[in-house]
Amino acid sequence: MLGIGAFKQRMPLPEDALQGRPDPVPVAARHVVLDAPLDAPFEGLARIHFGMGCFWGAERLFWSIPGVRSTAVGYAGGYTANPTYHEVCSGMTGHSEVVRVVYDPAQVPVGSLLKAFWEGHDPTQGMRQGNDAGTQYRSVIHCYDADQYEEAQASLLAYQSQLQRRGFGGITTEVRHPPPSFYFAEDEHQQYLAKHPGGYCGLGGTGVACPVGLGAAD
Repeated sequence: MLGIGAFKQRMPLPEDALQGRPDPVPVAARHVVLDAPLDAPFEGLARIHFGMGCFWGAERLFWSIPGVRSTAVGYAGGYTANPTYHEVCSGMTGHSEVVRVVYDPAQVPVGSLLKAFWEGHDPTQGMRQGNDAGTQYRSVIHCYDADQYEEAQASLLAYQSQLQRRGFGGITTEVRHPPPSFYFAEDEHQQYLAKHPGGYCGLGGTGVACPVGLGAAD
């Protein structure tokens, strides 16, 4: 039997989604931790989106990785243009909370980012992550090029094998290429845990190591 609020764990139909607005929400020009642009052409750098539950802790995970040049939190994968946090939490936008990671492939391969992603959350939970339930908490990878997509798919299969050996179910992570539109979250959410060190962090992995980037065989 479905409980109260279970509708938030179902994707809305496009025709039922909130309309949104034409203008993006304003954000600060610089990353408060990395002192890098929050939005720029990022020439010579690569980008990828990760959704792994609440985006506050996920962003901190990635800005801490050497070779990551900038991060930003936002909404992607749904239907509503330039949504607000309140709208996303309503379950009527179809968006995931995601982190856009800008990185230097010469310093950090995408495989290292994928390893951090898989080990940083439980990708088998569907439309939730821990106690956070709703479509915005689903696990996603949005790839900017075909090589990223192929590596993400290969890492999914490798990690699925490891999880199954330890009794976990199937991975529900959505892997997409090309990436859907990214809409910045409100400035108060950008680098939230740097601004509020004691704030909520919902990250919690399975305890199962991911072989990606380790040269380990299945």
